[in-house]
Amino acid sequence: MKIHEYQAKELLRKYGVVTPRGFHCVSVDAAVKAAEELGGKIWVVKAQIHAGGRGKGGGVKLARSLDEVRQHANDILGMQLVTHQTGPEGQKVRNLLIEEGADIKHEYYVAALTDRATQTVAMMASSEGGMDIEEVAHSTPEKIIKVFVDPLVGLTDAQATDLAKGIGVPEGSVAKAVDAFKKLYTCYMETDASLAEINPLILEGNGNIKALDAKFNFDSNALYRHPEIVDFRDFDEEDADEIEASKFDLAYISLDGNIGCLVNGAGLAMATMDTIKLFGAEPANFLDVGGGATTEKVTEAFKIMLKNPKVKGILVNIFGGIMRCDTIATGVVAAAKEVHLSVPLVVRMKGTNEDLGKKILADSGLPIITADTMAEAATKIVAAVK
Repeated sequence: MKIHEYQAKELLRKYGVVTPRGFHCVSVDAAVKAAEELGGKIWVVKAQIHAGGRGKGGGVKLARSLDEVRQHANDILGMQLVTHQTGPEGQKVRNLLIEEGADIKHEYYVAALTDRATQTVAMMASSEGGMDIEEVAHSTPEKIIKVFVDPLVGLTDAQATDLAKGIGVPEGSVAKAVDAFKKLYTCYMETDASLAEINPLILEGNGNIKALDAKFNFDSNALYRHPEIVDFRDFDEEDADEIEASKFDLAYISLDGNIGCLVNGAGLAMATMDTIKLFGAEPANFLDVGGGATTEKVTEAFKIMLKNPKVKGILVNIFGGIMRCDTIATGVVAAAKEVHLSVPLVVRMKGTNEDLGKKILADSGLPIITADTMAEAATKIVAAVK
């Protein structure tokens, strides 16, 4: 789960990380009022979407008068903001953050993230803040400093100091940077985040350290522990089909191909998508119906897949362990009839009640193509689509 920058900064402030003063706004008039309340001579008008690269796309503007605040807010609010992370279709801007200006002397990068390779928390920092960290990692990897934190110990003063000095924080500001790093780490751990990123973390002319931008990703499996974070969820920023799928406990992710996949089990779903690609086509989705699929869940899964106009065929791949093949077969037949299926359907099932499941498909009177192996199933659906 992702959240907006203004929400991320609200979390950081809760843990004592210093951020610029700012206000979340959803209208042009509210943006002007926010600038008036902040005071000063310069403000930043920032689009709020779940994607990076907003500045390059025209979603972050400096304003040196209230008239400019109004103009920028009017231009940005409602725009279809295209960045390298949104794709060519972009994302509609429905929220703004109006902030006070900052006296930026230097920009740094810092993040806490789960490192599966070492089974620790990686704290990363770089002197090259404000840039795409992926580009820094590719072009100048030596400018990224890492320490690996034992979760049972936490980020130590020595590790935080190594980070601060490693990225060139001036001696007089090292203690403030160490304080910010440790508070970021605590925030990351206590909110069950998978990523907590500040980019840029700035050094101001007076030596203060401040979080100028922030990004959080949260482990969805832990959200039941954090209702206050769940409240941050913005459904307008998420795929409508994925939201619909979650209502039926379906794990669904939209992709760019033309073959819909319905599978039980995440590993088998990944293998199925790989097999489709191996045989020369592209999957249109990842869809795991889980081990407790009902006829209703299968029907909804078909409806969601077929909402995608790119889908030209469907491959159902079931391993009957906990999930019985006859249950899936009944669901597939019911779903095909209810949605008046008009694209090719290939079904491959193995395991518990396999023969009964195949009989249900054969007796349905529907033009369902059956297969015994994954290779055969992939060959048949690719040929049918072509």
